[in-house]
Amino acid sequence: MSDALTTNGPDATALEQAVQQLVTDKVASGIHDQNPTLWGPDAEPEASIRLSWVDLAESSRPLVAEISALRAELAAEGVDHVVLAGMGGSSLAPEVITGTAGVPLVALDTTDAGQVSAALTDQLDRTVIVVSSKSGGTVETDSHRRVYEKAFTDAGIDAKSRIVVVTDPGSPLEKLGRDAGYRKVFLADPHVGGRYSALTAFGLVPSGLAGADIGALLDDAAAVSGQLGSDEPTNPGLRLGALLGLAHNAGSEKVVLADTGSGIAGFGDWVEQLIAESTGKQGKGLLPVVVESVDSPGFADAGKDAILVSLGPDAATTAPSGYTAGIRYPLGAAFLIWEYAIAVAGRLIGINPFDQPNVEEAKAQARSLLDASAAAEAPKPAFVEGAIEVYADEQTLHGATTLAAVLSGLRTLAPGNGYLSLQAYLDRHADDSAADLRPEVARSTGLQTTFGWGPRFLHSTGQYHKGGHPNGGFIQITGAVRQDLEIPDRPYSFAVLQAAQAAGDAAVLAAKGRPVLRLHLTDRAAGLGQLMEAIS
Repeated sequence: MSDALTTNGPDATALEQAVQQLVTDKVASGIHDQNPTLWGPDAEPEASIRLSWVDLAESSRPLVAEISALRAELAAEGVDHVVLAGMGGSSLAPEVITGTAGVPLVALDTTDAGQVSAALTDQLDRTVIVVSSKSGGTVETDSHRRVYEKAFTDAGIDAKSRIVVVTDPGSPLEKLGRDAGYRKVFLADPHVGGRYSALTAFGLVPSGLAGADIGALLDDAAAVSGQLGSDEPTNPGLRLGALLGLAHNAGSEKVVLADTGSGIAGFGDWVEQLIAESTGKQGKGLLPVVVESVDSPGFADAGKDAILVSLGPDAATTAPSGYTAGIRYPLGAAFLIWEYAIAVAGRLIGINPFDQPNVEEAKAQARSLLDASAAAEAPKPAFVEGAIEVYADEQTLHGATTLAAVLSGLRTLAPGNGYLSLQAYLDRHADDSAADLRPEVARSTGLQTTFGWGPRFLHSTGQYHKGGHPNGGFIQITGAVRQDLEIPDRPYSFAVLQAAQAAGDAAVLAAKGRPVLRLHLTDRAAGLGQLMEAIS
């Protein structure tokens, strides 16, 4: 076994047997050869068009020179500030790549009016925006494109020279980009799903334009590619996948990830989508819980339902469940190893790791709310305390009429083996203290607790929330908008869109019997301070 990966389970023999069975079944070489039958007949149609990621270390190589040439062109024109408009798989990998490389990239994966406005006013004269959408119809990304195109034009800048498109062949965005004469249209491999697209144009174009060494990233992936496609018991993708699948089937369905000095910036945010969206369906799946450190609530005090994963040199050594892993690879290799591992885990769990059947539900509900927004009556809070309005049904509140009572009762939102999901529809820069609530809620409730920025998580862990184990409790944090921002040629603004996304997701969760508590901050700073004080 490579010393860059350690895997441990409560029964070492069972783990080795699981790995050996995968070797016998030639699963690794089957994935490498893009065999769509590995996940059963129901998954075969989707798998047959979703396995090209195994070859990306080589097939994406021609992009390196093309991206480098465009970067040089833009730099010669004084354009060196890169903004990425993308959601989910279109934004998470570029953030990790550029963060790890230490080069600046503004990832615009929000509908918060304040966050979008702040990006618009930052170095517009030096800005190129990468509009990145696999489907070509992502509402958030299209909204970003519209406001930037207007801002460029209003500033006397030729908008089409500052817009770069990344999309799949034949998408509406490809047609729009070509018809409008945008600076460049990059087409990604359509046989790669969004969460597996880190090494496609979706990951490489914004990262390369920002200055990351994408050639070295591909080199690191290529260095491990041969081992990942081999039917050997030392194969890190097989071993990690076997551990995850074996643990899930034994009742440990939460993957708690802590960085222990990996040198990779924000890897948990990327792998969170890969794990949750790939496995969370049919009432099964692995819930990723990204924590701040190995000393944080959720890791240090994990229960038997948790698999502990250390990203970095210090492997997790103990866990009540017995399932632990330590992973130490450079970023390009880490992308590919996790992709193989989740594909393997999907086979063992018995699900299709390449579809996302529940993701569209919240989007459809949000669209219906947008259509009805003008006539909709504003909901009334159950009660108001300070800068916080509390919204929930009577069954969720259990008679609570004070914030202290609501927060002390968070434990009742989920069963003993469940989890809490904190979802902040706020500005993740100006309101960044919202993320500090995660460890406090985990500590006070004793439940595994996740944190996500809305609507970003809807393109990521949102699939697990609806399709995974039905044992979650959901806490939305929304905030008053001081200054709204209109979306050109659309009948709604960013504030209206953001509110519809939160309400739409809450409606879908409630329809599935998931408890939803919404805390609306009439003053964001004051409300967050009030929440932190009350929870602590």
